[in-house]
Amino acid sequence: MKKNLATSYDDRQYMVAKDFELYYYQDKEPVKRTGLHTHPYYEFYFFLEGNVEAQVKSEHCILTYGDILIVPPKTTHGVFIRNFDVPYRRFDLWISVPFYERLLDMSMDFSYCTGLAQKQDQFIIHTENITFNNILSRLYGIIEEEKGSRFGREMRLNILISDLFLTINRLAYEQANRFSGQDQNTLYQNICTYIDNNIDEDLSLDSISEHFFLSKYYLSHVFKDNIGISIHRYISKRRLNLCRDAILSGIPVSQVFDQYGFDDYSSFYRAFKKEYGMSPKELVKQSKII
Repeated sequence: MKKNLATSYDDRQYMVAKDFELYYYQDKEPVKRTGLHTHPYYEFYFFLEGNVEAQVKSEHCILTYGDILIVPPKTTHGVFIRNFDVPYRRFDLWISVPFYERLLDMSMDFSYCTGLAQKQDQFIIHTENITFNNILSRLYGIIEEEKGSRFGREMRLNILISDLFLTINRLAYEQANRFSGQDQNTLYQNICTYIDNNIDEDLSLDSISEHFFLSKYYLSHVFKDNIGISIHRYISKRRLNLCRDAILSGIPVSQVFDQYGFDDYSSFYRAFKKEYGMSPKELVKQSKII
């Protein structure tokens, strides 16, 4: 993280900006901060480093890297340092109630995480490192855009904040709806069906995870546990199998690789020969002999 993106701590409990405020705090020598308090805006706290304990209402939690704390307006909360010898780092995002309501006008999906916090006292989202690092990249991008003066800055910031907020809600949904073993089997089967139905389309892990509204990590884990190979390997084998059947049915090799999602002939050729121990043209010759 660039040092010039860090902000000096300010203990005010009101917003200056109309829509949102985002801060990166880096306390190399932590000191005692604000105790239990409330404020009239939504707060999203992203924990990076330190030995601290969070309290929201009567709920207590020792924070670890990747935790996201959600605090609705007028909710009593505080973060307390347990060891002042450990550096303390975090991002803090404030969203005003009017801006939040404008997001809800676009989609009620934006209300999922705050609904869990307000109705069920579920204030923390735990994330794995890869997912959280992606979130940090987005936070970093928001601060950089905010400090700049490029054309379309305000619109770009609204898009970035909306995207970040939707990601938080998606993570909250995934955490609250963990799949059972039976559900995992159904998920695995649904992934296979989706791949088969879209074999000639973009089947990147990103696109599949977006389709199922699941993190790439969880989706990959469930799939490999059920079939024993990665999603990428499964897609490659399915495409190669379809290519092989098409070649044997008489379709020219020059048409096959593009039809089933391979970017170019050379990558198709290498994958085909590795899978079947012969080149596509050798397969054609062998089929004619038989």
